[in-house]
Amino acid sequence: MIAPGAAGLLLAGAAAAALLTERVWVSAALSLVLLAFVLGAPAARRWPYIAAALVSSLGVFVLSPFLSVQGTSIIWSGPTVPVLGVIDVTSEELVEAALNATRLSAVALAFAVYALRLDHDAMLAAAGRVRRSAFLAALAIRLVPSLERDAVGLAEAVRGRGLELHGMRARGQLVSPLVAGSLERALNLAESMEARGFGRAGRTRMPSPAWRARDWAVALFALALPVGVALWL
Repeated sequence: MIAPGAAGLLLAGAAAAALLTERVWVSAALSLVLLAFVLGAPAARRWPYIAAALVSSLGVFVLSPFLSVQGTSIIWSGPTVPVLGVIDVTSEELVEAALNATRLSAVALAFAVYALRLDHDAMLAAAGRVRRSAFLAALAIRLVPSLERDAVGLAEAVRGRGLELHGMRARGQLVSPLVAGSLERALNLAESMEARGFGRAGRTRMPSPAWRARDWAVALFALALPVGVALWL
């Protein structure tokens, strides 16, 4: 196992490399590698992240050729729409759409790995001088898993009363209690932080373990990955 800080740098480097590359196979390969890490998470927790990444990237791939105008190798020519002109699809537009779709999927899956597989408490302990920013980032990232657990609990409570939630419309009824629960959790968290003296001078913290040689190697690779992709790929 590598240190959570080094793993976070590696995920950031992979996402940056996907955004910088101009080759579809590079961003697609990064997406597949990140997907393999996401699949290592529990099935009940990983599917919303995978679904969001796939649906959003598929939407970009499907809509982009109709919204952009580039290239001359026409594959399909459609009707003429006022203001937009002739709706057609070229091979250049398909390549660009595939590049943007795989870029988006790589970034989304990198976030999924960060949210599902990394120890956020260990990353926060190793944040050092940027502890406040890291703490806010950790709280924001934990929002989705917390809402997910609350939704599962509410669905089980409703099922225990003899009702079944089927379809998006039925599950949409959980939005109001989820928002109320989030506000209550935020107040409880603020009170507990104040009671524990968050932000006061002279606070102490548990020392974080020192990085090993492979942690530094992973961090250097994470920094070199986007640079190498930008220069050669």
